[in-house]
Amino acid sequence: MSLVEVQDIFQNDYQKQLISKITNRTAKVAVVGLGYVGLPLAVEKAKVGFEVIGIDQNRRRATMVNEGINYIKDVKDHELKELVEAKKIKATHEFEVLTDVDVIVICVPTPLSKNMDPDISYIENVTHHISEHLKPGQLVTLESTTYPGTTQEVILPRLERTGLKVGKDFFLSFSPERVDPGNKRFTTKNTSKVVGGVTPACLEIAKVFYEQTILEVVPVSSPAVAEMTKVFENTYRAVNIALVNELTLLCDRMGINVWEVLDAAATKPFGIQIFYPGPGVGGHCIPIDPHYLTWKAREYDFHTRFIELAAEINMHMPYYVIQKVTRAINDLEKSLRGSNILVMGVAYKKDIDDERESPALKVIELLLKDGARVSYYDSYIPEFRLHNKEATVLKSVELTEEVVKEADCVLIITDHSNVDYNWLAEKANLIVDTRNATKYVTFSNAKIVRI
Repeated sequence: MSLVEVQDIFQNDYQKQLISKITNRTAKVAVVGLGYVGLPLAVEKAKVGFEVIGIDQNRRRATMVNEGINYIKDVKDHELKELVEAKKIKATHEFEVLTDVDVIVICVPTPLSKNMDPDISYIENVTHHISEHLKPGQLVTLESTTYPGTTQEVILPRLERTGLKVGKDFFLSFSPERVDPGNKRFTTKNTSKVVGGVTPACLEIAKVFYEQTILEVVPVSSPAVAEMTKVFENTYRAVNIALVNELTLLCDRMGINVWEVLDAAATKPFGIQIFYPGPGVGGHCIPIDPHYLTWKAREYDFHTRFIELAAEINMHMPYYVIQKVTRAINDLEKSLRGSNILVMGVAYKKDIDDERESPALKVIELLLKDGARVSYYDSYIPEFRLHNKEATVLKSVELTEEVVKEADCVLIITDHSNVDYNWLAEKANLIVDTRNATKYVTFSNAKIVRI
């Protein structure tokens, strides 16, 4: 028997052994990054019997997990505590534990730089640590949203520098997270999972791994296809939000109620999907993912003009909100400078505790810059820090009748369900509503202005 034939036997064994470990749930799983994506994933894997170790360089997070303390709203407190007590989940900030696992899932942030270029430094850092501990028979799968080509152009070369070969000695795939924080209907388990492997063997193993906890796994031909799928999904949303935001600007000029237009259009049973305007776009996906695509497109001498225009429109919306507030206050013969503005909600969408990329942050920054006195109420976010030069820290006020009446303008940015908007309209002097939260208000002492 030749050396090549002997190697093929062992290589096939790696694949078979790993699939066997996964299907009988004896595989050890490492989840790198215990945030909004990583912790729910770790919990789902542990619930079906996998032994999971989370790795997060934020030592406080690792300590909280080890104490069974939950900090992610989409994870049930009792489930995490029970899994920790059963020794199915533990956490650390050390990467040395990777030598003792079979599957490594990367769930780290992929933000933008100040120049709106992709920042994949977290992925690169984690890949470096993985390469130091990579061993034959492991699956590495990336879930962090990124530009098409990252898995094969950035991660693969670094891992193969170890001398191990992909598809033979180790296995590599990309499977984008599709978490929708706060969504009570679609969770990690029942949201279909797109998976692309570097080789057929990589795809097979990754597919089997995700099938253990996810109801529907959708295999595609390559990691690049899976990467493009994710950025397209969020670009689709960003573009359609931009369309309705631009319609809002036009309706404002024409004196037409955009909310009435959208309600009427929604009655058509085919050919249209309704998106709603707002003060901008927020979260970890929609404001960021289109920029990953436009950046990568320039490598191919292609300019995504349509996508870039959508981003420009969405980024303009906080400035439009300031214009609406200024005009509304002027109508009361007051100036924005020196006025008390009570902002309702700073989370990037309703009923979640996440202010990442929230348009509220930009709106508040602009209000302060124009000399307004700003306070806010958000029961989900007790305090946050602005990204301005002063790094201003704001804390949520108590929503009392006195606080509402003292405000020259109540500005609704996030329409949390736990706010009584009828009560708010009864106590406020002026409301600028960017979410149509006051649509069903039956009685109002306040003047209500909607974008």
